[in-house]
Amino acid sequence: GLTKIKHVIDLLASYKINKLQLLVSDDEGWRLEIPDLPELTEVGSRRGHTIDGVDFLQPAFGASPFPNDPSNYGDGYLTRSEYIELVRYASVRHVQIIPEVCFPSHARAAVVSMENRYRKYMKQGDEKKALEYRLKDPDDQSEYSSAQSFTDNVACMGMESTYTFYDKVIGEIVKMHEEAGTPLTFFHTGGDELPNGAWMKSPLCKPYLDALTTKVKNTTNLNTICFDRMRTILDKYNLTIGGWEEVAMHADENGKKVPNPQFAGKNIVPFVWNNIFGDEDLGNRLANAGYPVVLCGVANLYLDMAYDKDPVEPGLVWGGFTTAWDAFYFAPYDVFKSATEGNRGKPYTDADFVNKERLRPDARKNVLGVQVQLWAETLLEPSRIEYFMLPKLIGFSVTAWSPERTFETIENRESRLKEVAKQWNVMANVIGIRDMKRLDYLFGGYGYRIDPPGAVIRDGMLYVNNEYPGFTIRYTTDGTEPSLSSPLYTEPVAVKGVIKVKAFNAKGRESRTSELQQLECKE
Repeated sequence: GLTKIKHVIDLLASYKINKLQLLVSDDEGWRLEIPDLPELTEVGSRRGHTIDGVDFLQPAFGASPFPNDPSNYGDGYLTRSEYIELVRYASVRHVQIIPEVCFPSHARAAVVSMENRYRKYMKQGDEKKALEYRLKDPDDQSEYSSAQSFTDNVACMGMESTYTFYDKVIGEIVKMHEEAGTPLTFFHTGGDELPNGAWMKSPLCKPYLDALTTKVKNTTNLNTICFDRMRTILDKYNLTIGGWEEVAMHADENGKKVPNPQFAGKNIVPFVWNNIFGDEDLGNRLANAGYPVVLCGVANLYLDMAYDKDPVEPGLVWGGFTTAWDAFYFAPYDVFKSATEGNRGKPYTDADFVNKERLRPDARKNVLGVQVQLWAETLLEPSRIEYFMLPKLIGFSVTAWSPERTFETIENRESRLKEVAKQWNVMANVIGIRDMKRLDYLFGGYGYRIDPPGAVIRDGMLYVNNEYPGFTIRYTTDGTEPSLSSPLYTEPVAVKGVIKVKAFNAKGRESRTSELQQLECKE
């Protein structure tokens, strides 16, 4: 809710993170009140068990089956007045709110809401009003599956009502920022992960498909037409236009997605999330093509990736595992230097990047900045926001505000990793001894992740270390959970049986348990 977002803004401001991209719509929910379009929040902000999906959205990630359950984390939205309050709150703290309405992809909440509106006004006999903001071609036979397996999450690019809807939403958000005394200057269009096959069998899209002059006539190149129309609407409001990398891509004659020169130099800022899957150089390619870019690479900068591969560790893994070290070890001007392993754990070698495109010296100016992402949909409970943000955000803040660091310019991989290890040792001490103690109390305190201790038994002796200093380590040998009254670990100690180890911070909050067992070998 509003209070939790404010708490996050306080944290961002304290680490000089000066922008907050706020995703207010996605497939799984619409989260901002828009005047004259009450269905967006009456339908699109509620989730519950449904057969027909008419009056609310289906549950996701274990959300309650009851749409009006007050404990259902899948329900809710910011009212217009709350959003205005939030913009003001952030502005005072030198944080710019960048709203994102994902469109035309990841738009299921909007599509379902506007279908509800359509049916409502058709029943009243008002066809004009029913069709005014409709986003779905009723005769569309296109077959596709989105990244989250939706088959109906794309707004129709061939309907004029799609753009009427978009203009209405943008215009209302612009008014909110004006009322907040902080005019909107930067808007994020989303536009990522448009599923292949969308629009291809829509009668209303066929004229645009037939008119494509490119050899390849597919969803990607139709999206170029759609985005160009969205751009004209946003230009009307004098906005800098952000979008995920896909907005700056099109399909070449072989069907491969490549930078599209059409929008270069036209106030379009791609946010580059993909730095794996063979696209480790995508940010370089877009910057070299003349686009100002924001680097958001999943391998280093996605906060919702799991910290490690322990089965009980929460988080996603499709982009690999990320820690504060990964965010700290990021080189914006030479992303290959900070690529250590692929999303499946295979270490990179210099040979992996021989044929990749380097950032040209004259394109360095096109790297506008870096950004971390926290996709909160999968976090399941509010406390996990701080768990995933911290301490990763601290490592990121150093990368974001540092001049090019010495390890970023060392060509030899082995020498570079040795140098970053030295610098990270200093950083780990700063995080553990200073920042985490500060975060126990800052703005009422933050529930940062306490790293579970590493433990090993050698020759009957227990050896323990911790990612960050400044924590007390306690252990048990009888199978019980360590508590604040358990033996304190200060040096290697002889042990037998089931050993459990935990780290505790200064306020007594504990880490996850590390468990191991000393086995006795009998002849």
